[in-house]
Amino acid sequence: MENKQTERCGLVLVAPPDQSGVSFADRLTAALEGGEVASVIFPAYDLDEAAYQAHLEVCIPVAQAHGAAAIVVNDTRAFGRTGADGLHVDTGIRDVAETVERLNGSHIVGSGGAETRHKALEMGEARPDYLFFGRFGQDTHPSPHRKNVDLAEWWASMVEIPCILMGGASLDTLGEAAATGTEFVALSRAVFGEGIDPAAAVAAANDILESHSLGRDS
Repeated sequence: MENKQTERCGLVLVAPPDQSGVSFADRLTAALEGGEVASVIFPAYDLDEAAYQAHLEVCIPVAQAHGAAAIVVNDTRAFGRTGADGLHVDTGIRDVAETVERLNGSHIVGSGGAETRHKALEMGEARPDYLFFGRFGQDTHPSPHRKNVDLAEWWASMVEIPCILMGGASLDTLGEAAATGTEFVALSRAVFGEGIDPAAAVAAANDILESHSLGRDS
């Protein structure tokens, strides 16, 4: 995934596990009106196939209308039916490689599930558009997980393929995540958590990220 803001860390949003459909679309609209967002990733979590597709059909147009790429997770059928901009694959290296080959540059292909340096390098050989460090729905602590921070810092320092680091549940730690040199930080609970104004959170996140340059083009 190309970072349009090559001089600074970009923001990615991840739909949370406890919100979906029209009610989430309203919060997503508010978030996207708060400032620049590169993409929105939509995990299925516990939604069945029909509910997930309905969720995507409502939310993907919202993301795209605000200039953010809409990324479906693992569900190739829903990806094809909803006009999404990309597919995130975390079901294994072979699936990532097959998806990259099949889509052949026509859409964004992201890779997740790399929990070690060795596995990350293996996934990188498939040439996805980005590598994601972290797990959806596990941003339950104020800070990003230390292992993911270390992986993102290592990857960003030596590999050209952009990476996304799953941030913590608090904007207070966003600078810690961005300081790794990762091209993108993903936020979920820090933007969509209970009692949080999504627009204000995205605006504040962009203010923080403005001070974190990448140090190299992505």
